Amino acid sequence: MLRIEHLSCGYGGPPIVKDISFHVKEREKLCILGPNGCGKTTLLRAMAGLLPSSGNLMLMNHDLHRMPVKERAKKLALMSQFSPATFDYTVYETVMLGRYAHQSRGMLTGESDADRRAVEESLRLTGTWDLREHLVTRLSGGQLQRVFLARTFAQEPQVILLDEPTNHLDLRYQVELIESLKTWANAEGRCVVGVFHDMNLALSFADTLLLLNHGQIEHCCKLKEFDLSLLDKLYNMNVRGHMIKSLQRWV
Repeated sequence: MLRIEHLSCGYGGPPIVKDISFHVKEREKLCILGPNGCGKTTLLRAMAGLLPSSGNLMLMNHDLHRMPVKERAKKLALMSQFSPATFDYTVYETVMLGRYAHQSRGMLTGESDADRRAVEESLRLTGTWDLREHLVTRLSGGQLQRVFLARTFAQEPQVILLDEPTNHLDLRYQVELIESLKTWANAEGRCVVGVFHDMNLALSFADTLLLLNHGQIEHCCKLKEFDLSLLDKLYNMNVRGHMIKSLQRWV
């Protein structure tokens, strides 16, 4: 469904991501793991069209590099780390902003039935329907991140790119956000590519893992075939031992 071939990108100097190639199938949830500075966010930003890049980025045999921005937004959405709300929009109005790409003459033309239906479905999926009249500036961090997820769903993309979406969230909201994403990704014609620092969350969400280091792929395979010892080399520490030791406190 999503095909990345020989993708390289950076910020004007030497490339940070170097000759990356991987495929993502329908309903697949691929998580990218790697140490700080390895190029995870840079890769996602290039895939979202926010950074210039070389190579091929194909969605359902369409070249995303050549798509007008508005058309690209109908197919692909990027949800990044938590950011504070700065405008006194209601939750409903904030999620409605995700419909912009589907409105032929912009937001000033008014909401269509399809817009309202997509917004309501997204609010209900993320458990934020009851908050629809609340101002986003009055929400907790966890509530606000779920609203941003609802806005992403309302965009009705085929691909969602996640850049540490659970950052700054408490445990309950992390779990709820992940479960909402799993439900969304299980529908036909969708897939998710995400970056997670929390390896436990990544392992509970992903069905495919991609290990990135120094801007290149070290390993990529299905979760059920993944050798956890590969994480030791990636992070230069005994990851499994650390996790087991930490969990002993709960026994």
